[in-house]
Amino acid sequence: MRVLIRYFFRGVRLVLAPVMIISEKLTTPSALERTPAEQARVDEACQRLALYQFRTCPFCIKVRKEIARLGLDIELRDTQQDPAHKQALIEGGGQPKVPCLKINHEDGHEEWLYESDDINRWLHQRFGA
Repeated sequence: MRVLIRYFFRGVRLVLAPVMIISEKLTTPSALERTPAEQARVDEACQRLALYQFRTCPFCIKVRKEIARLGLDIELRDTQQDPAHKQALIEGGGQPKVPCLKINHEDGHEEWLYESDDINRWLHQRFGA
């Protein structure tokens, strides 16, 4: 019975994945307007950030939309396609859960921020207008 349930949900994911990806592309907002100097400062700050995610996770899509709305250039690390990223997430953050924003602070310590609402709130406080 477990095998049937597992295959059922895999089938559902296979059907919904393209719909979710297309929906994300069609509904992604345009980026904030910044001066070139401000954008350069934002881009420099984003070099210390990485989002651990996977393509069809609805919560990851929510965070990627906020990243696009804020005009941020944050490295995306796909934990579903790259086992090294998944392992780094487990070792650093302690959980294989996505989305997770890795923040390398200027003083050298790392912060692992889980939950899409918390990540979006932090991004908005840090980079919002």
